Amino acid sequence: MRSSITAAIVALVVSLGSLARAEILIGAAGPVTGPLAWIGEQMQRGTEMAVADINATGGVLGHQVQLITVDDFCDPEQAVAAAQKLVADGVVLVVGHYCSQASIPASKVYETAGVLQISPGSTNPLLTEQARANVFRVIGRDDAQGVVAGNYLADRWGDKKIAILHDNTTYGKGLADETKKQLNKRGVTEAIYKAFTPGKNDYTAEISALHGAGIAVLYVGGYLPEVALMVRASRDRAYALQLVSGDGMASENFALIAGSAAEGTLFTFSADPRRVPQAAQVVERFRAENFEPAGYTLLSYSAVQVWSQAVKKAGSLRPQEVIASMQGNQFETVMGRVDFDDKGDLTVQSWIWYVWKGGEYVPLE
Repeated sequence: MRSSITAAIVALVVSLGSLARAEILIGAAGPVTGPLAWIGEQMQRGTEMAVADINATGGVLGHQVQLITVDDFCDPEQAVAAAQKLVADGVVLVVGHYCSQASIPASKVYETAGVLQISPGSTNPLLTEQARANVFRVIGRDDAQGVVAGNYLADRWGDKKIAILHDNTTYGKGLADETKKQLNKRGVTEAIYKAFTPGKNDYTAEISALHGAGIAVLYVGGYLPEVALMVRASRDRAYALQLVSGDGMASENFALIAGSAAEGTLFTFSADPRRVPQAAQVVERFRAENFEPAGYTLLSYSAVQVWSQAVKKAGSLRPQEVIASMQGNQFETVMGRVDFDDKGDLTVQSWIWYVWKGGEYVPLE
């Protein structure tokens, strides 16, 4: 009997020790495959390095952090399936998703399960307008981005023929509509507003129609592959179309697809965290690995930083306590200092202009 009790106590101690050393699971959800896979790679690399750095300094609340990655293909149905898998795996945080049409349906799954969601790339306002307390983002909203774009179009090309095209996705149409709204508010009416079909290999017909209509400036609400093909089609026709777009252009792959035609393309994006002093060492380490931390890399890194600091400040992994910590504190990240409003949006949104020059995007001077 005594030996049985002793064995039971030893087993309990071993079990408790294992629990004490158990890893905290977090998820990363984005387009790992498909036409936006390079964005998924940015998110993955940023999240992986943040996790490695946290683990190297003792983890979170004494636990190491383990990352689980899922592919949502930027598709609503696949995003829900990916979210359900992460919930079943037992994650407490998801860094993702990238596409708004993926983040929005997935957010309901996370809310039901009590899982925190921090998106580094979903900009459609609806994501944080659903009053889901578990949802945050470390990028601005399209109603702010659209105001910046609409004002710039009106100020610079108010006397020219402007076309607005969108890909009919939650992100693309949403951003185009916000830009159109502000442009019209400024007293400028676009000459053309219509949808295009995403996923094609050639947009010569669409560009030819714009050329025939005398369009001088094209604003596109959509993703990188289609915009890059459009600017290539315009240059192939020797058509000096000024192309303007949104944050989806923040990847070196834009220049890989567009080639020299990328030169002069304008787009809005967050203030580049690669230029923030707090990010210097992290940026240097990425470059030492022959990886340029452009686009959403450091935004994903910062999402993990915010969560880990919020957990430490709360002293708990309980969802409601972490959410309260997220809403009630400021956080030091590779983006600089950030904090959130009661909707889960950044209190300070900084949309600025970039131009493609010499194969890279740089702030517009």
